[in-house]
Amino acid sequence: MNNLHFKQTADGSSTLYNPLLDEHYHSIHGALNESNHVFIKKGFLDFIDFFKNVKNINILEIGFGTGLNCILTFIENLKLNISLNYTSLEPFPLEMKIIDNLDFNLDSRQLDTFRLMHQSFWGKPLEINQQFSLEKSKLKLKDFNTNKLYDIIYFDAFAPNKQPELWKVDVFRKLFNLTSSNGVLVTYCAKGQVRRDLEKVGYFVERLKGPPGKREMLRATKV
Repeated sequence: MNNLHFKQTADGSSTLYNPLLDEHYHSIHGALNESNHVFIKKGFLDFIDFFKNVKNINILEIGFGTGLNCILTFIENLKLNISLNYTSLEPFPLEMKIIDNLDFNLDSRQLDTFRLMHQSFWGKPLEINQQFSLEKSKLKLKDFNTNKLYDIIYFDAFAPNKQPELWKVDVFRKLFNLTSSNGVLVTYCAKGQVRRDLEKVGYFVERLKGPPGKREMLRATKV
């Protein structure tokens, strides 16, 4: 992880480049724009808009990474009266010296919360506020076991050609079994094989307009 390089994306926010994988953590067309569009708008907010009276939500994130999806979800949830349990898997956590040099255009209060999220203990739930509980697990998805079902899954793994072991049918079947009835999985990836594999395990899959620089994304619903 010491080989990571900082890079400013097109919307002014930061991302990281991993030369070993030849891959960025976020879209170079805009890290904030990508996360807000794919995970917050098409995942979190669309789910809430559809189920208007929902009071409790479980979110599972595959790939905590920089914590961007987590802090953006927290910020949105401040406007809502929803009890949110956020579980995130990350087998390769970033060091705080890297986190402290990221720029996601957060104000001082948001930045304090962002740092708290990263400094929280692994494997122990932390109540960020009365509506938001975070539990990070330093596990690979294949080693993650739970009886909990998730209403929203943020599938934010590196691209299929970089992390192929996370884009297999068996992985999607496990995620399908972890998805609540009418729950959704959202991902930036729109590859035809990914769509077919998601459908194969039982999801209803939509192609949606993608974030800047990307034509499409996928949203899979367990109906």
